[in-house]
Amino acid sequence: MAAPLLDAVRAAIARAARTAGREAGDISLVAVSKTHGADGIVPLLAAGQRDFGENRIQEAAAKWPALREEWPESILHFVGRLQSNKAQEAVSLCDAVHSIDRASLVEALGRAQDKAGRHPACFIQVNIGDEAQKAGCRIGDLPGLLGLARTAGLDVSGLMCLPPEGLEPAPYFALLAKLGRDNGVGGLSMGMSGDYETAVKIGATHVRVGTALFGAREG
Repeated sequence: MAAPLLDAVRAAIARAARTAGREAGDISLVAVSKTHGADGIVPLLAAGQRDFGENRIQEAAAKWPALREEWPESILHFVGRLQSNKAQEAVSLCDAVHSIDRASLVEALGRAQDKAGRHPACFIQVNIGDEAQKAGCRIGDLPGLLGLARTAGLDVSGLMCLPPEGLEPAPYFALLAKLGRDNGVGGLSMGMSGDYETAVKIGATHVRVGTALFGAREG
């Protein structure tokens, strides 16, 4: 079942990219494999999928070292809220961190990457809807946090957002794209299973898709 679902998502990305005058190859599909075991991940790896996302360091550490022995070209993205005391593990395990939202985490990641000699791609998470219950830096704090991240030596690759649930996501994706342009950041990690096509049309460089590839969560 994995290959047909993967083919369908890839085709949808390609259609959305054509509509926007973009190249589908410029968009990274991150298969969010959180709560899914190796038996669910391997079929996607075998079908050619290489980018995967996890939202818990412990879960990533339990699954991915063994998977990467067989699939060393796989790319692991951390997409959940990251505690500063898990920064060292995140840098050691992951090739990208999409959820950097505060100064203490920037500083912890800077120290961790210096120690490990690894520099994962870093995305600053913006609380694009100014929602009290959501992670992400406030829009007004973004320039300062970007400056701090660059000073700390982080590889700032882009911005990330989660638009408010139940609302039309397009205006929020467009706002993130504008923030990227205004702050000289090219990467845009936005769009999930329900709205990734809209995100691609508005400029997403990374879409984080779980349910549309794996089905309902296992846990």
